[in-house]
Parts: sequence; structure tokens; C-alpha cells
Amino acid sequence: METTTATKPETPHVPQERFDQLRGRVGMFLGPLAFAAVLLFADGLPGAQRPLAAIFALVMIWWISEAVPLAVTALLAVSLCVLLGVGNEDTVFGAFANDTIFTFLGGFVIARAMTVHGLDRRIALRMLAVRGVVRSPARTVIAFGGLAATISAFISNTATVAMLFPIALGVIASVSSISTAGTGRDLRRSRTSVALLLAVAYGASIGGLFTPVGAPHQLIGRQLIEKQTGETVGFLDWVLLFAPIVIVMFAVLSVVLLMLNRPEVSELEGAEQYVAEERSKLGAFSPGERNTLIAFAVAVLLWAGPGVLQAVLGEHHPLVEWVLEHVTEGVAAILAATLLFLLPVPGAKSKATLEWSDAAKIDWGTILLFGAGIVLGTLSSETGLAQTLGDGLSELIGVSSLTSVTILAAVTALVISETTSNTASVGIVLPIVLPMAQSLGVDPLIPGLVATAASGYGFMLPVSTPPNAIVYGSGLIPITRMVRSGIVFDVLGVAILVTGVLTLAPMVGL
Repeated sequence: METTTATKPETPHVPQERFDQLRGRVGMFLGPLAFAAVLLFADGLPGAQRPLAAIFALVMIWWISEAVPLAVTALLAVSLCVLLGVGNEDTVFGAFANDTIFTFLGGFVIARAMTVHGLDRRIALRMLAVRGVVRSPARTVIAFGGLAATISAFISNTATVAMLFPIALGVIASVSSISTAGTGRDLRRSRTSVALLLAVAYGASIGGLFTPVGAPHQLIGRQLIEKQTGETVGFLDWVLLFAPIVIVMFAVLSVVLLMLNRPEVSELEGAEQYVAEERSKLGAFSPGERNTLIAFAVAVLLWAGPGVLQAVLGEHHPLVEWVLEHVTEGVAAILAATLLFLLPVPGAKSKATLEWSDAAKIDWGTILLFGAGIVLGTLSSETGLAQTLGDGLSELIGVSSLTSVTILAAVTALVISETTSNTASVGIVLPIVLPMAQSLGVDPLIPGLVATAASGYGFMLPVSTPPNAIVYGSGLIPITRMVRSGIVFDVLGVAILVTGVLTLAPMVGL
């Protein structure tokens, strides 16, 4: 079905475009100015701390303002580290051989195969086809939000929303055409549409927290935490910690969206018919979908397997020790992704499940951003800059307990993530939060995990996250409704996150 009725008008974009342009111009000027000011006048910073602080100033301003592409800023930062003598080329560029880089690569390739063969769309439509799910507005909102949360646990939230967004628009257009013909009520620009589209965007951002591979910023944050603390946060440990938090957060999200955007109708006529029509277009389960599902299952098994073996056989069992040492998450991701290039798709021109031309379209910019984050985090620790910043900030703010440091970490990450990308937020916040906690004698693991999770928030503005920008681009969501729904859930989400991590972390051994 055509969804041209949901095409976005020009007007809603104008304020956002103007804001983005102004932010970029200001950042372009302030970044080099701050870099020069720190480099020339920060006399209190000894040795390599001074040039590294100057690089941090430039990077933070350009990442927040997005004056230049984030990946370009990341490459410039690591090059400046070598140029200004903060670290040698082996240390700096060696970070790009990190195991987590290969977890990114494998995960991105598997997600790309899901999109190429339509497996993600088939799963979504199958779940929506359950009898009665999309008949009620409330159930439809919950179903789409739940789908977004479930799928984004394993592929990026942006890809999840990009896949579910046209389905949601199709449902809106279908029920609206029937409603307009019957009662005259246009449901395209309604509270029902707002709740549905926001559920897709917010559900994807929440669901990514379910697993460490659910969002790039989480892998970055976990790596920084492990390097700073020396503690390992395994795949299963992460799931056990954050799964209950995600479930509670999604329940609260559903209530908030339906209360603040109460549907105008009690039944969505035509929604089930639209879903059925879309499913009929998919045809039979293809060999490409089957092979992609096999690769995905192998990845999940290898990611979760070491933690399960450790729980069953004990930490010091020879098999467990071998698996933990050799079957890392990066190795698991690459092994699973390689299957996509080995498993054939039968046909006149027999070929592999995924061609390299398709795999090459993954998000390389995020990988570069991750490498730069690891470089800056490692060097800030080695040069002592992280400790200097942590000591200074702890004295200035005066927080001292685990709870207060954790709340500060969550709020800081949330505020920064409202205006810049999640991956940039992690790179900015963690190098400050972790050493600050250590300087206060507080275990940095919990504040670090909370800051990492909160960096994926940002529900208030279209610019906060790509999912927000995608659904706002429909033109069906007034900015006032996004701000109102987002700010309420920001507050409740932080409260749930902080309380949940402080309560559950000791229970799962973190």
C-alpha cells in the first residue's frame, strides 16, 4: 500500500534545520578556539596531559555540535595524539585491533544480511499478525514498541526503526483512510499516531540496552569500563543486569505514551487487513532468510555460551577457561558473520547468502568512532589526565557516595545525549565519571554502567537520537508532544535505571 499520505511537510523541519546549522557554525568556531586556549594556557597540566586536554576540548565541542562528521573528528583526534606526542603510533592506532571492533563488524554484517533478505521485516509482520494485536490502539502501540525493543536488542536501534517505521506509517495510512471515509476523523495527525510512532522510536532505544551488542555506544562504554577497572562484564552478566530494567522501563513507557497521547478511537479498522496484505507479499521463507537465521543463532549461542558454561561448570573448569580465553565476543561475531559468505543460496546463479558489496555498506563511521573513544580513554588514563579531571570535578561538585556519583553520572550522560550522538556521549562522559569515582574511593563499575546506559537515552528532541529523527521526519509528531512525552520518560527512565542498577548489580555479581 502506498504511504504517500504520510509524507512529511516542509515546515516541521525548518526549526530543527536552523538549530543544527547554528549549532554547527558555533561549534566549528569554538572547537579550535578551545583547543588553542587549553594548549597555550593550561599551565597546571603537566607533560602530555596538556595536549591531550586540548584534544579533548576540541573533540567534545565538535562531537556535541556535530560541526564536522563524528568519524572525521575521531580520526583527527587520534592523529593529533600522535602529532602532539601524547602517544606513539603503535599505542594509538593499535586500539583499532581491539576485540570489540570485531564484535561490531560481525554484528553489523549479520544485521545487514537481515535487511538484505527481509528476515527482520518477516519477524515483525509475523508478530503483528497475532489475532487482535493491531485492532486495539493501545495494543497496537504496545506491540510496535515491544517489537522495536525486541529487535533492537540484537541490531542497531536505527536499523530497527528504519524497518518498522514504514510498517507503522502503512498502518496509520490504512486505518486513517477507513476512518476518514466513515466518521470523517483523520487519524494521520492524531494522538494515536503520535503514540504509535514514539513507541517505535523509544522502544528501540530502550530495547538496545537488553544486550551489550544492542547499541554501539554500549560496546564502547563496556570496553572503557573494563580497561579502567580491570573487571570483565560478560554478555550474560549484562543481560541479567539490564533485562529486568528494560522490561520495567518498557511497561512504564507504554503507560506514559498512552496517558499523554490518549487514542481518540477504541478500534483501528483496517490495521489487520494491512498487516495481512504486507505478509502476503513476502512469499515463502527464502534460503537467504534461513541462512541468516542460522548465522544469527550461532552468534547468540557463542556470545551467551561462555557465561552459561561458567554458571554450570564453574569458573575454573578447564573447558570454561579455554572457551573464555579463545571464544571472545569478537571471534564469535566474525565466525557467525563468515557463515553468511559460506552458506549458498541455491538458484540459477548460485551465490553466497551475503555478497561483500552488501556487507561493505555497514556503518564504518561508528567503528572509527569507537576506536577513537578507546584511544582517548586509554591515553587519559595513562597520562593521568583522567585522574586529574576526576579529582577536580569531585572537589567542585562535592559528591561522595556511590548513589550520588551514580545519579550524577546518569544525569550528565542524559543531558549530553540530548544534543549529541550516543557514541559521542559515552566518549565524553566515561573518561570523567570513571576516574572521579575512583578518586572518591567509589567502585567505578556501577556509575560507569549507568552512564553508558543513560547515553542511549535522549527522548526529548528530534536531534537526540536517530530513531527520534526518523519518526519526527514523518511530519505527524508535533514537537511539543515529543518534548512532553520525552521529558517525562527521561526523568522516569533515569530513576528506573539508577535504582535498578544499584539494586541488581550486587545480585548478579557485579
